[in-house]
Amino acid sequence: MTLTREEIRQHSTRQSCWVAIHGAVYDVTDFLDSHPGGPAVILRCAGKDATEDFDSVHSADLLKGALPESALRGYIDPAELAVVESTSNEVAPSSDSKLQGPPPLRTLINLDDFEEVAKQYLPANAWAYYSSGADDEISKRNNRRAYQKVALRPRILKKVSSVDTTTSILGHSVSLPVYMSPSGIAKLAHPDGECALARAAGKERLAQVLANSSSMSVEQVRAARTSEDQPLFLQLYVNKDIQKSVELVKRGIEAGVRGIWITVDSPVVGKRESDERLNLAVTALDSDAQGQGVAKIMASSISPSIDWDILSWIRELTDLPVVIKGIQCVEDAVIAYEHGVQGIVLSNHGGRSQDTAQSPLLTLLEIRKFAPHLLDGKMQIFIDSGIRRGTDVLKALALGATAVGLGRPFLFSLSGGYGEAGVRRMLEILRQEIEMNMVFLGVTSLKELLPEMVNASRLERDMIGSVKL
Repeated sequence: MTLTREEIRQHSTRQSCWVAIHGAVYDVTDFLDSHPGGPAVILRCAGKDATEDFDSVHSADLLKGALPESALRGYIDPAELAVVESTSNEVAPSSDSKLQGPPPLRTLINLDDFEEVAKQYLPANAWAYYSSGADDEISKRNNRRAYQKVALRPRILKKVSSVDTTTSILGHSVSLPVYMSPSGIAKLAHPDGECALARAAGKERLAQVLANSSSMSVEQVRAARTSEDQPLFLQLYVNKDIQKSVELVKRGIEAGVRGIWITVDSPVVGKRESDERLNLAVTALDSDAQGQGVAKIMASSISPSIDWDILSWIRELTDLPVVIKGIQCVEDAVIAYEHGVQGIVLSNHGGRSQDTAQSPLLTLLEIRKFAPHLLDGKMQIFIDSGIRRGTDVLKALALGATAVGLGRPFLFSLSGGYGEAGVRRMLEILRQEIEMNMVFLGVTSLKELLPEMVNASRLERDMIGSVKL
């Protein structure tokens, strides 16, 4: 059935909400309150073309599982579609300057350069979502400062002619002790989103952890890999509707993911004020959602009521390795170890959840001091948040980490239209920094990195004395 523009516009309220996506017209009235992003995101497109908004964060195949066949009301003639009012979510780039195009990749020489490009070229809503931290962003800043408080202790005359940066993550060989942390809705940075990350990961031989809120389906990301043995892991936020989490895990298993990374450091969303101020949702049609940025909308389905029993639940679904992401103190690291998980991620969610939460590097020092048996290799210890230099990577490994995760830098490297090429250039820079500083330290492989190669006394002064084991 072919519909007209006028027929669609008659259904522009909460009581009767139709949207057009790629020429197909859907009645989404009954879907509004169950939409993970909240009803306001859809209502701003009510009676209009929602294609651009939809494509900015979702893949086309999402519609098949999200809406029943009965929701399809017909199709709009292409000529009519061309004049349907645009309700694009796109916001002008966050810089006021006239942009002539992003700088050549060869001119970017560190990870901060990619962040500067992203700040200029990302739409303001995307920049606010990616870059924001909680409250006063103290934890976000301290994450990076923690690495600056740790000094390296170079060795000389060690005759290092070459270095080996390979390691193993949950039994899978990778070329760098760096993995792609789960970072949601990467399509805000580039149309290829997580698929571009997957292609870069395959060519650079890295591991990728796919975000629970990925723009692309796990099946699409699997297809984008460059080889079958390329390690892909799946992040899991436990949903308030547990059956949705069951379905996601089963899809991941069928798609061949190599492990489940349960994220626990954000049972509720942090107060990310720059994201909220932008009020991306344009909520004139739904006053209840006013003031909510992307982060709060995306996190609305997360269950805050899970406990350690979630590990028994996940083990009933799969025997894949399980990683707990979001350990923020040595006490919880010990509990995770005692529960027999295969890995933990020391993380405060990049400073995006509870502000003034201690830096993950400080948590690693707690483990070294109060629970050194956790470093025996039975459980791999990963760390993220605030890592921007090759020296940061080596400091974390010298203190006992297996590998480090980067989130924002990968999103920033996609932006400005760079896509996969930007990701690979960013990794080239990081690889060069790691290799160069291994030579300075006098080591030929990551296994030779030792605690005595760093001086962490300045950071150790920040360690609390209330640890209870």
